[in-house]
Amino acid sequence: MEFTSLTDGASLKRPLHAVDDSGSADRSPTRIKHSKNNYNGGLAEASLAEELLQRARDRRRGTQERREGDKPADKPKAPRLPKRQCALLIGFCGAGYNGMQIQPDPKLRTIEGVLFNALVKVGAVSQDNADDPIKVNLGRAARTDAGVHAAGNVVSMKLITAIPGVADLISRVNEELPPEIRLWNVLRVQNSFNARTTCDSRKYTYFFPSYLMIPPKPGSGLFQTAQQSDGNELKHTFWNNPAPEATWQDDLRRKRQYRMPPEQVEALRAASRKFEGSHNFHNFTVGRDFGDRSCMRHIKSVEIADPVVYGGTEWVSVLFHGQSFMLHQRKMMSALVLACRTGSPPQTIEEMYGPRTIFIPKMPALGLLLEYPIFDTYTRRIASVNENLQPSDPEYRQPIDFEVHREAIDRFKQEHIYSRMRSIEDTEGVFDAWVRFIDSYSGNDLLYLNPKGVIPAAAVIKKGERRDNPFREKRRFDATSFSHNATDEVKLDEDEEDEVDEVDKSKLIDMEG
Repeated sequence: MEFTSLTDGASLKRPLHAVDDSGSADRSPTRIKHSKNNYNGGLAEASLAEELLQRARDRRRGTQERREGDKPADKPKAPRLPKRQCALLIGFCGAGYNGMQIQPDPKLRTIEGVLFNALVKVGAVSQDNADDPIKVNLGRAARTDAGVHAAGNVVSMKLITAIPGVADLISRVNEELPPEIRLWNVLRVQNSFNARTTCDSRKYTYFFPSYLMIPPKPGSGLFQTAQQSDGNELKHTFWNNPAPEATWQDDLRRKRQYRMPPEQVEALRAASRKFEGSHNFHNFTVGRDFGDRSCMRHIKSVEIADPVVYGGTEWVSVLFHGQSFMLHQRKMMSALVLACRTGSPPQTIEEMYGPRTIFIPKMPALGLLLEYPIFDTYTRRIASVNENLQPSDPEYRQPIDFEVHREAIDRFKQEHIYSRMRSIEDTEGVFDAWVRFIDSYSGNDLLYLNPKGVIPAAAVIKKGERRDNPFREKRRFDATSFSHNATDEVKLDEDEEDEVDEVDKSKLIDMEG
């Protein structure tokens, strides 16, 4: 799960040689010093001052890169309208988008980029601020990766809420947004509100077809490795008397008729409870060591609903409620499913919190949905302030509550998220392709999947040491939409880049949520 309540990277500090509000640079003698090698002190000082001024201008450009040849338009400025710190409650289907967070490259289509442009069009963001979201303190409660959906998310920013000629801001913004992005509400919040740092916790749901719980097919790499290493034959009645000429398509048709027995559902629930509480999740992300304190995360609850049949396929939903989630925590779902389908005991998951480093593959991105972020502390704070205020008072603040919009959100989920998710699985067989890819692996990286619940030495990854036959993930399973363009298909079938030992920590923080 690509899911932390740490400081948002969007905040900026005033540079040493900052430009003040009048546009002039700080040219005090203490800021500009002469070099001994300057052949002309006066010219050098002027040149240095100009260089510093240009650097300051560059810093203020923020995330929106100016294209070569672009010049600021000499237009008369419109009258300034007051901006208010606001929380925007949104929902979206992430298919076809390069994630939630706005990117410097304008060619990368993101949820925030489309939302920001819509706000500019309706006048909620002034033309003076239209070139740079940083100017309006844009931030988000949870960042989602490319293609990942959200029934609810919160964006915080300074908005013009009283726009001449706009009677209903929410409806007007939705007119400018594509149908797969919806604005549920715009709320005035306290000036100190930041969507990321004020957020207490987040809820994510992961959906998968129940046939993933069928053990590996006899003869597959994972089946043979398990049999050779510990004698675990992974027998299951599903594979009794298979037709010798059966193709994977034949197997998939049979898999979709599979229904989880109650005891298997309970086994899944028992294993999922091992995620609850505070643990070291260093094995469930990338670029983090066991000693990194940021790997300690708290999962409040994990709920697994009874399986439900849609279109002939049985689906299982797993709801995670956690304070924060690390990058690639789809690995949590993979560990849960793989442990249960191979007969590994719940203690296998407990072993993953220990100091030894192992490889856990990611589940497909297709099944992931951000339900909504939660702001309990903020809600309690404003409740105490609101006690002596009337709703009409300018200082009154409404709580951030997605349940008020539950009917519209559920309708949106059915029309734009669930239906698409099931349709892609029906036509592409993404989950079946993933589990067959997992089962084809015959190396040591997955030897921790065993009935003893122990991690053997052969499965431990040691920094700097090469492994024989390491598991290589495919880009295909990070996608949530498929164009069937030949070039795109080749890229999807490529291996992912190797997981590096060291990753820029600031980038990791920015990629979590």
